[in-house]
Amino acid sequence: MRPYQLSATALLAAYRTRQLSPLEAMKDVLARVAAFEQHINATYLLNAERALKEARESEDRWMRDAPLGALDGVPTTVKDNIATKGEPIPLGTAASDLTPALEDAPPAARLREAGAILFAKTTMPDYGMLSSGLSSFHALARNPWDLSRNPGGSSAGAGAAAAAGYGPLHVGTDIGGSVRLPAGWCGIFALKPSLGRIPVDPPYMGRVAGPMTRDVEDSALLMSVLSQPDSRDFMNLPPQKLDWKISPASLRGVKIGLLTEIGCGVLPAAETRAAIETAARDLALAGAIVEPMTPFLTQEMLNGWDRFMRMRSYLDTRDLPAEKRASILPFIRAWADSAASLSGEDVFRGYAQAMAMRQATVAATEPYDFVITPTAPMVAYPAESPSPSKDPLDPFPHIGFTLPFSVSEQPAASINCGYDSQGLPIGLQIVGRRFDDVGVLSVSRAFEEMRRGQARAWPEPPATA
Repeated sequence: MRPYQLSATALLAAYRTRQLSPLEAMKDVLARVAAFEQHINATYLLNAERALKEARESEDRWMRDAPLGALDGVPTTVKDNIATKGEPIPLGTAASDLTPALEDAPPAARLREAGAILFAKTTMPDYGMLSSGLSSFHALARNPWDLSRNPGGSSAGAGAAAAAGYGPLHVGTDIGGSVRLPAGWCGIFALKPSLGRIPVDPPYMGRVAGPMTRDVEDSALLMSVLSQPDSRDFMNLPPQKLDWKISPASLRGVKIGLLTEIGCGVLPAAETRAAIETAARDLALAGAIVEPMTPFLTQEMLNGWDRFMRMRSYLDTRDLPAEKRASILPFIRAWADSAASLSGEDVFRGYAQAMAMRQATVAATEPYDFVITPTAPMVAYPAESPSPSKDPLDPFPHIGFTLPFSVSEQPAASINCGYDSQGLPIGLQIVGRRFDDVGVLSVSRAFEEMRRGQARAWPEPPATA
């Protein structure tokens, strides 16, 4: 295997035994990016010169048996909206003023402390408010499995970069499905951890950072680094010594709820549902007790959250200069501006519905050790579409399976469980009880082992003349 294809754990083992150097690995990753990037537009602020300098420094440390930390010399990306000192944070929108960040956000700070090489940031849609790679600032991100399709969002570039082989480690953010949806549509693994497990700045209801990798073990490795405390996140969970060296969980007697319909929004496509039901049968054959669940999400809950988030975005953009407002992606601008007519009562009731969603989610999942669902009800949709609905007044019918577990603060992962008839990946969401991030990773690792040998070869860049 070429270095760009290796997992972080494999790279670190090769560095340790001097079978491979960080410089060799970084050069190979940059060559892979050069071959694929013109087709998928996954990166922002890629700095090859700095990356090679840091790789040489890492190589020197490994030659002295003095690695800086747990990720020394591993090529890594972070999402556009994760602040990196001295670099702008466009948030995917042309309306940004591109002021350089004064300091690293917690995830970037932890990665640098561990010796990771942050060689690029990854693209996202305007303000992270689309499940899409469409942006008014970045070039259109595309899915490596099919360039006519979307990689998902809002961690669009991260999902595309992981599937394309831009090194092993990528960090995205999620507030309603933004690491899980790209993971499902790009055939990779991602974890949305319990709220507060990974410190972020600024914190907000439902907002988390999460690992996006090609396998479960690399995500667990990232969690061991990213979950270190940071006082800037006033919603940070208390420090906890967790064992992130994940082994496949024993599934015998584990009670798993199977949720194939959520109660509103888009129903799963036939091939998606079939893949989830096959996964459920495989888990049952491994000893799990799998029981069907009753849908619990209502349209009013989804609409209420929508109203609340519309008003938030409206207030964020209302007072921008006219030329800046005009530069925002039209779909996002229309969605946010529709909140201008909402009353205080409308917004308050919307927030109340978010709390009702949380209550319903916790109650529905409480009888089970874990819950499995489709990550999304459909496979990747056309790249140029802002959302599957294409309607800014009905933008979220496809996030019914991911949003409730953001609101409830429960850990939830997406892992590949098959492909449709066109060869597009299908994601299985694995949800745990609040704070059981290790458990979700362990069950994901067990499922990964069950599917070993069934995954298809990763996509390759189009041949050039």
